[in-house]
Formats: sequence, C-alpha cells, structure tokens
Amino acid sequence: MKLSTYNFLTSMAIKGVKVGFPLKLTISKKELVETEFNPTFVERLLPKLDWSAVYGAAQVAELAEDIPAVQPESIVDNEQLLQKLHHLLFEIDVLEGQLECPETGRIFPITDGIPNMLLNEDEV
Repeated sequence: MKLSTYNFLTSMAIKGVKVGFPLKLTISKKELVETEFNPTFVERLLPKLDWSAVYGAAQVAELAEDIPAVQPESIVDNEQLLQKLHHLLFEIDVLEGQLECPETGRIFPITDGIPNMLLNEDEV
C-alpha cells in the first residue's frame, strides 16, 4: 500500500463512526520502490491531502525529519520538498502492518501490501 493511498482511507462505514480519519498506521514491513519523480503530479495531489495525516505517515515511516509538521504555503516552489513528498507518498510501499480506527479501535490488517477494510455484518 502506497502512503498516498493511506491518506484517503477512512473507517466511516463502521456503524457509529462519525469521522474515522486519520486511521492509526502501524508498519511492520515496508519496501522502497523507486518511481520517476513527477513534480506536477505531486503538486496536483497536494490540495487533496490531509497534511496532518501526511506528517503522521512520515513519522511512522521514520521520515519525519524530511516533512514539516505544518504544511508550508509555498510547496510548489520548493522542489526539494516535492521530491521528499514524492518519496514518502509513492516510493514507500507498506507490505505488512495495520490500520486502526481512531474512534472504535477496530484493526484493519495490511497483508502483502493490501489493506483489508472489509467489515463484518454487525459493523455496518
């Protein structure tokens, strides 16, 4: 699972959950998969991202020193930061781990890079 995907996952479908975001991420196994840097793609993705979740993912991936805690206003003019965001969001592949609902504590396992977000019948 790419960390760009993580930024869009929520547990709002669980009965009684109001927000369900951001999910608490735990990484047991990750892999670095180099991809071509496309600054325009990263720039266009920025408005769709929740910065606190981006920074939280950076902390869990042990890259917090590369990503500022507060979103800078002029990211598009900072190619070095765009490259670091690209690395975090598109080159870190979470192979094993888990996501946890912040409201219910429900655990969603990540196995072979795929988060299992399926709910039991009594949870919907």
